[in-house]
Amino acid sequence: MMEFMESVTFWYWLAFGIGLMLVEVLVPGVLFLWLGAAAIGTGLILLGIPDMGWQLQLVVFAVLSVVSVFVGRRYVYANPEPTDHPTLNRRGENFIGQQYTLDGATAGGQGRIKIGDSLWAVATRPQGMELAADARVTVTGVDGSTLVVEAVETGATE
Repeated sequence: MMEFMESVTFWYWLAFGIGLMLVEVLVPGVLFLWLGAAAIGTGLILLGIPDMGWQLQLVVFAVLSVVSVFVGRRYVYANPEPTDHPTLNRRGENFIGQQYTLDGATAGGQGRIKIGDSLWAVATRPQGMELAADARVTVTGVDGSTLVVEAVETGATE
C-alpha cells in the first residue's frame, strides 16, 4: 500500500476527482461535486509540485475539501435555483389577497374559514379584533399554518 501511495501522480488525483463528480450524478445532493473539485485541485497542485509526498497530498486534499464544501454550500444557498412552483409546500401563501367568508364568529381574534374542502385557522388583524359569523375577510398574510385576515370594508366588492 505504501508503494502505491508513493507512486501516485497528478493523473490519479484528476481521475479520482472526475470519478467523484460522476458519483454526484447518481447520488442526490451536491457534496461529491465539491470533493471532486478538491481532488482535481490537488492533482493540479501536484502537477506544479511533482515531488510532494503522499502525506502532504492527503493534507492538501483534506484542506481543499473543507474549503470547497464550505464555499460551494454558501454559493448554492446564496443563489437558489428559480422554480416554477415558488409556493409549493407553502399553500397558505396562495390565498394572500383573496377574500373569503368566516365560517363562524371569531373569539379572541381567532376563527376559521372554509376554503374549498379545507378549514383554515385565521387570526384577525389588528390582533384580537372580533368579527361576526359570515363576515367577509381578506387574507393579508400567513403565520405558520394560520391565515392572517383583515375585515373587508363594507363598501368593498369582489
